[in-house]
Amino acid sequence: MENINRVIEGDNCEVMRQWQDECIDLVVTSPPYDDLRTYGGHDWDFYGVAWNLKRLLKPGGVLVWVVTDQTKDGNETGTSMRQALHFQSVGLNLHDTMVYQVAGTGAKGSNSAYWQEWEYCFVLSKGAPKSFSPIGNGKLTTSGGERRKATGEVKEARLRQQNEGRPGNVWRYAVGQDSTGHPAQFPEKLAKDHVLSWSNKGDLVLDPFAGSGTTLKAAKELGRKFIGIEVNPEYVEICNRRIAQEVLAL
Repeated sequence: MENINRVIEGDNCEVMRQWQDECIDLVVTSPPYDDLRTYGGHDWDFYGVAWNLKRLLKPGGVLVWVVTDQTKDGNETGTSMRQALHFQSVGLNLHDTMVYQVAGTGAKGSNSAYWQEWEYCFVLSKGAPKSFSPIGNGKLTTSGGERRKATGEVKEARLRQQNEGRPGNVWRYAVGQDSTGHPAQFPEKLAKDHVLSWSNKGDLVLDPFAGSGTTLKAAKELGRKFIGIEVNPEYVEICNRRIAQEVLAL
């Protein structure tokens, strides 16, 4: 496959349509949310993007879709959940509905509701995920506890080894720490944690809404191959600048 380890300027549907089936291991992306950002006034085709992503994912491949909803006249649009259900309708599994809790943004939302402080991270997969490496501190620990049947009867405890410090599916990150010139950059650690969780070194990671290149930079630093697609030429320049930065050895 051509265009490895670079960002392509263009419409993501037109670009992806030229690629062969089942060539991508992982997608980590955050599309424009309703009308919350203009992103240079560019439109995009959700249904075309969904069809292409389902086609391009390898068996066991994962799509991480980071989204939230706009509130109009006191009514949340519900676009995020409709998108997740559409991905199910075209054959992807809704493997996990995760939450990205946004720290350090101040008060957001309506004065008639509690402050808005989180976004969805829908984790969708083409069949069972081929890779899952939960983040943590690297030490193994044994855990388990009482389980119950649907009737309420107690089942035998199931013990299993897992990465100590493994979090639940609500992840909290601070925002606004890196100034790139993009209006809605998501945290680099969010991208890195998903890349680590759902792929292996050498895998190919795609971001069809590359934005400031956060996913691409994370993939490069973690030893994955990457491809980005971005329609806005100003953001393409930001991507190229960020992914050109050398990875420093620890």
